[in-house]
Amino acid sequence: MIIITAAVDDILISFFKEKSVPYEYLPHISPEELLEKAGSITGLVLTTRIKVTRSLIDAAPNLKWVGRLGSGLEMIDTDYLQEKGISFFSTPEGNCEAVAEHSLGLLLSLMQNINSSAREVQEYIWLRNENRGWELSGKTVGIIGYGHTGSAFARLLQPFNVVLLAHDKYKNGFAKDYIKEASLEQVKKEADVISFNLPLTKETAHYADAAFFNGLLKKPFIINCSRGNVVDTLALIHALKQKQIAGAGLDVLENEKLNTLGYKQKKEFDFLLQQPNVIITPHIAGYSYEAFHKMSFYLIEKLTKAGLI
Repeated sequence: MIIITAAVDDILISFFKEKSVPYEYLPHISPEELLEKAGSITGLVLTTRIKVTRSLIDAAPNLKWVGRLGSGLEMIDTDYLQEKGISFFSTPEGNCEAVAEHSLGLLLSLMQNINSSAREVQEYIWLRNENRGWELSGKTVGIIGYGHTGSAFARLLQPFNVVLLAHDKYKNGFAKDYIKEASLEQVKKEADVISFNLPLTKETAHYADAAFFNGLLKKPFIINCSRGNVVDTLALIHALKQKQIAGAGLDVLENEKLNTLGYKQKKEFDFLLQQPNVIITPHIAGYSYEAFHKMSFYLIEKLTKAGLI
């Protein structure tokens, strides 16, 4: 039995039907309910809501594969799956373009004061000189993490005639044309814009911490459409207050369940909301209509290629 634990495109449901594969479409299933069904699970489709823990894996002796719609495997105990010989897939190809476009939208809105000035106009405030913006063209953009999303963002930036510094600890040999491979120190010293395109791991948690911001030479715009925990919120707030950065575009937060924010977290969140040079969107970067379809498409492709369906 395949359990689908999240909303998916109809193409995936049709695929399972066509292959006469038993499945249950349970987009609102709780972790506890899933654990109860674990004994019959052969395949598992999920996004970011359900964790695939050691206890869930142990309770599912028939589990053959786990399919993650989107990128990032931090919710899945991949080491234990590997140990058990269970296949796992993610589909970063499906939403990387959507995340890249969203990142560009956030960046242009910040640099041209689009979001903040539009709010002012709603208040019948018409300020031109005070909302003078910066052009992206000719600037130096640093991309930290050059996987599917980082490279998609780089492609979108080509027409802007930017100097593009890409840093990836685990990749090299990808420099060409306007894309230059760079060290982290080079990015910190030269970039007018820094975009984080990193998975969340022990190594990348709070990657942008106080030391990171203290090491910046320019005052870059910060874009984070990867994972909230990649950026230390307190360090970001300090960087804003000290004018170490020009602004921040965030599609992700350390705690995205706003109804669970404690007093301290709420105070931090409220501060960010009040800043004209900060834009926060509700983790929608990789959730376009096209991405919704493509993530299922690529999962089908990978399951078929692996001979699992």
